[in-house]
Amino acid sequence: MKTNIALLTAAVVSASASTLAVYQDRSIYNYLPTSDFIGLTKNIAAKCEGESVPLKIMQECPQSERLCSELYGKIEAIQKKLHENKLDSEILGNLVTLPKPDSFDAKKAIGAAKAVAKEQTRLFVEKEKLTQQIKALEADLSRQTRASVLVGLKHPCKNVLRVEMPYGYISFETEYTATLLSKNQIEVKQNLSIRNRSGIDIEAQQAFFYYRTSMQYLRPVHFRPWIVREGQPLPQRGMLRKTMVANDMATATPAPAAPMQAHYEKSREYTVKNLKLPSDGLKKTVPVMQWKAAAQCQTELYAYRNPYAYKVCTFTPKFQIEQNLWRVYQDGVIINEKASGEYEDGRYKLYVSNDQDIDVQRKPIVDKEKESGIFGGTIRKKDGFELVITNKSDQPKTVHVTERIPTSATDKINVRLLSVTGNSYRLLKDGKLEMEVSLPPKSKKHIEVLFEISYGKDLKVMY
Repeated sequence: MKTNIALLTAAVVSASASTLAVYQDRSIYNYLPTSDFIGLTKNIAAKCEGESVPLKIMQECPQSERLCSELYGKIEAIQKKLHENKLDSEILGNLVTLPKPDSFDAKKAIGAAKAVAKEQTRLFVEKEKLTQQIKALEADLSRQTRASVLVGLKHPCKNVLRVEMPYGYISFETEYTATLLSKNQIEVKQNLSIRNRSGIDIEAQQAFFYYRTSMQYLRPVHFRPWIVREGQPLPQRGMLRKTMVANDMATATPAPAAPMQAHYEKSREYTVKNLKLPSDGLKKTVPVMQWKAAAQCQTELYAYRNPYAYKVCTFTPKFQIEQNLWRVYQDGVIINEKASGEYEDGRYKLYVSNDQDIDVQRKPIVDKEKESGIFGGTIRKKDGFELVITNKSDQPKTVHVTERIPTSATDKINVRLLSVTGNSYRLLKDGKLEMEVSLPPKSKKHIEVLFEISYGKDLKVMY
């Protein structure tokens, strides 16, 4: 697979001359250079015609480059003004300390003192302004690039130049938004959010974004027999440490490094044509796709976990969903900027928001007289809980309630549901209870669940 990708990349390079490949561990930029200057950067490597090219630190930043004209050149000009300001202040200080003439003219002395004070004030104000300007420009530069080193080629490259940049210089992530069109339909939009802080302005006719590393190492895996040995008695107390040390020294071998796993999934690769990506540190949003899907939106309640009701929309994705944080819109308004989602049984559940109109209390039912009893050699214990669900709004609500009763992990313990009063229900495997609860406006509903656990009187049971 790596060979196919390499051939594809080489073909694209020869055809378009400018490509960008962004992996999870590095980025590779191929382009035809117009000068020896590469960018304001560091820790990069360059190749020309497959051969490594030595780099150098350049003395001048070309004004044709955006970072040079907008930031680096301005910083240099202000630094020059600050140096001149410093020299003027030193000269002025030296003038003040010059020897005084024998004859003293008070009027001239006062005028000279005022002129000196005025010039000192001007220089001080100028210094403060220049210092603030240079701090702002340096902060802006550090946001756009990781270094302010002028990096260029020692020798010109007349063909395609390959620049390899470390992890984090160019990064990307997927962003998802969901628009609730109706109770039964949802629109999904996927974007790529790309950020460039490499110090190199990118213009790529083809850009590739991979959710995998470029360097994939796999260690060979060989069969080893699983050997059963006769158990040896433990050494006597006091001899354990010595024996263990001796065995370790006799059989010690270097621990194998954990193998790196490589996964190739075509749906986790993206291509952008004619991408202009300046190194400005800002997120560039590139639309990927959008599609509509039939959805089942309902209010769900898991009272055994927490007392909150969730508005959940479940749908079948048309494409693989890779990011579990969503921005959700309804009627043109953002209702949740960090909604969570997850796959469940081949479908996708998007937890849109909390329904704060639903309040729930889950209280244990304890009847001391009927709690337990011994019948023969078997203890039968009754237990249960009560749900009190309240609709505080002036609109009717339907809540999908998921509850549970204990389930046994051994045939020595039996659990059976005795009754569910106050609502219809479905009992599924593993003790899962499902109920559709209809609540009129400003109403409250009580649901009681009672179950029985039976086990031998000599057993201790925890649940």
